[in-house]
Parts: sequence; C-alpha cells; structure tokens
Amino acid sequence: MTRDQLETVVKSLHMDAFVWARQCCGFDGEMARDVLQLVYLKILEGKATFHNQSTVKTWLFSVIRYTSMEWARKTRVENPLPEIMEIADHSSDDPEEVSHEALLLLLPERQKEVLLLTFYHGLTLEKAAGIMQVSLGTARTHYARGKNNLKSMILKRRKHEDCR
Repeated sequence: MTRDQLETVVKSLHMDAFVWARQCCGFDGEMARDVLQLVYLKILEGKATFHNQSTVKTWLFSVIRYTSMEWARKTRVENPLPEIMEIADHSSDDPEEVSHEALLLLLPERQKEVLLLTFYHGLTLEKAAGIMQVSLGTARTHYARGKNNLKSMILKRRKHEDCR
C-alpha cells in the first residue's frame, strides 16, 4: 500500500479512530485528541508502519491502543475509583438514556477493550484479539466475562434506581 493510499484510508477511519482513542483514554476527549495526534505523527514519521498483515483498521487501532498506554504511563493519568463510582451512580430520569461509559470504566482493562472493540467498533473477536495481542481463546474469555460483569453492574444499577 502506498503512502497516499494509506493516508486516504486513515482519513476515512478518522472518526472511528477518535472514538477508539477516546475509549482507550478513559473517555477523555482532550487526551484522545493528543493521543491521536501522536499516532498520526508516528505514521508520518514512519515509526508505525503498515505491513499488510491485517486490515488497516486493525493496525490503526493497535497503534492507538499502544500510544494511549504510553501516554498514560508518561503522564501518569489515573482515574480515582471514588470519582468513577460517583459517575456510575449518577442517574437519569430515563434509564434508557443512561450512559454506560462509567460502568465500562469499572471493568478490568482487557474486558473493557474487547467489549468496546466488538460492540462499538463492530470488529470480530478475532480482529479484537489481534489488536489486543492475545489469543482468540483469551479474547473469548475476556468477552464472556466482560459481558457478564457489565450485565451484573447494569442490573445492580437498575435495582438501586428502582429502590429510590
């Protein structure tokens, strides 16, 4: 794939890339913009190269994932649990409008990643496993556990809201 072709494909994936970067950054839009800028810089400087071993989307999401982890380590960004719990406890008048982003943040990292990749980005478990650099069996395990944990949290939240 030529540089121009890669640039065209990356531009077409920009919105998906931003959403994934935001999810990798704990739903922090500003941090996601910084990470995405670093990703594009890595691509332009040739530090991240596409070798046709997967789809461009899978490759780009992998670069975003690792760049966000590097960024978090360098800036030591942490989400304190009480703050996340406060967000998770925030209720809406209409339960259907409740955002589950805060609940996703409470899941273990790999469970959160596999659920975001499959549900929000429409990737297969195989592609999600490639991005996460784990075996397909491991991805399936995290997927099943993540769904069960998220379901449990949603049910607890609804039960709590019904008691109010």
